[in-house]
Amino acid sequence: MQSQAKDVTTYLEEVPAEWQAALVQLREHCRSLLKGFEESMRYGMPCYSRNDVVEIGFASQKHFIGLYILRTDVMKTHQDLLKIKGVSLGKGCIRYSKPEKIDFEVVKKMLKATVESKGEVC
Repeated sequence: MQSQAKDVTTYLEEVPAEWQAALVQLREHCRSLLKGFEESMRYGMPCYSRNDVVEIGFASQKHFIGLYILRTDVMKTHQDLLKIKGVSLGKGCIRYSKPEKIDFEVVKKMLKATVESKGEVC
């Protein structure tokens, strides 16, 4: 679902209560690890861009929390760490069926790898 929120703080206030803590934690990791990236609302979700190119995003969807890692090399490198029940992968999307399925250590590795990546953005 695309949000009409004008900023990330408002977006986080609108998400379902049972997913809010996980999304706040995702935001905190993005803000602390993605140095040189700009936080904004694009495509109805929080996004992090560098040189006006979105590389990271996350969203509260109806049946999952989506984390969008748009550097293809970063997704490819970490995909084996994401093969667990309750997690499904798309080209640049990780879908977590429940907040408890999010391994924040893996997320932090992917965020750090994104900062270093010069690979293609999907």
